Parts: sequence; structure tokens; C-alpha cells
Amino acid sequence: MQLLEERIRNSGKVFPGDVLKVDSFLNHQLDIELLDAIGAEIAARYGDCGVTKVLTSEASGIAVACFVARYLGCPALFAKKAKTSNISSNVWSAVAHSYTHNNDYTMVVSREYLGADDRVLLVDDFLANGCALRALTAICREAGAEVVGAGIAIEKAYQGGGDELRAEGLRIESMAKIASMDENDGITFC
Repeated sequence: MQLLEERIRNSGKVFPGDVLKVDSFLNHQLDIELLDAIGAEIAARYGDCGVTKVLTSEASGIAVACFVARYLGCPALFAKKAKTSNISSNVWSAVAHSYTHNNDYTMVVSREYLGADDRVLLVDDFLANGCALRALTAICREAGAEVVGAGIAIEKAYQGGGDELRAEGLRIESMAKIASMDENDGITFC
């Protein structure tokens, strides 16, 4: 998606540790017009899949998921990264590793909102090593829901998570795929 790639080039910042900072438009301050375009594009690519739920993880994927769900005409649902007092113990859960925070956490989704009748589109702001998508897929599998694919805003293709998941049969549509990046040479897209 050229619009997103241009925005990454113009506003994204590459930091040591393989970090791409896009918080000025994607995951802290939100560019609503850009998110709307991303949501419309992902929804168009999955519009014929009978999606009944868009599922993401807390917190950065929520904005993208909401715009996708808007265009698909279905609810957006997010996996919480910690069980809170307002969620019953009746949950689906899976452990994921956060590349950004370098720690493990347990994602939970209330059984009330995800079940065997659902056709789920996974959505996230980033795909790097694939841990979040694997955990979301595990939650769907546990619930008996069918995963129709994943819509990703930015994929760090060089980290291999997307390739591994595709090889396992998961359809992934990424709006921007980064082939390489570093602080001196900038960003190269696939």
C-alpha cells in the first residue's frame, strides 16, 4: 500500500535494536484518514471470506482492527494481555512473547465473544516474529473458530515470522512489507 509506505518513509524512525517507531501516526497518535484507508484495503482483500469477527491483541492493534471491522460490518474484538477483574474466569487464553517489550504475557478473550460459529480475521499493527498471531490463532483454535487470515499494517518481512506462518497455511495480507531497515540506510520495502 503506497500511502502507508510513503508515511513510513516520511514519518517513521528507525532506532537501535531493530525498532521502527511509527507512533506519530499508527500506534500512539493516530492518523484517522490513514487508518481508514488501511482498514478499507484490508477489508477489501477479505470481503468475500464471511468474516464475523476481527480479532487483535491489546493495545496497538485495536485502532487498525476497528477500521477493518467497520468496513467488514462486524465486531472488533481484542485479546487482553492480562485478566482483569471485570472478566470472568471463563476465557480462552494463550501465551505470547512481545518482541517490543521482550517478555511473555497471557492473552485472554472472553468465551462469551468468540465461539465455533465465528470466522475470524486476525489484525495487527505489526508482524515481526509472529508470536502474537500464533497466540491469537491458538485462541481461535481453542474456541473452535475458523481463522480466515490475517491483515497486517506493517510486516518486518526480514524477521521471518510472516514467511513461517504462510508456510503453515495462514493467509497474510500486509499493507507494507519491510525488506530491511537500519538507522543509517533507512528502510527498504519488499
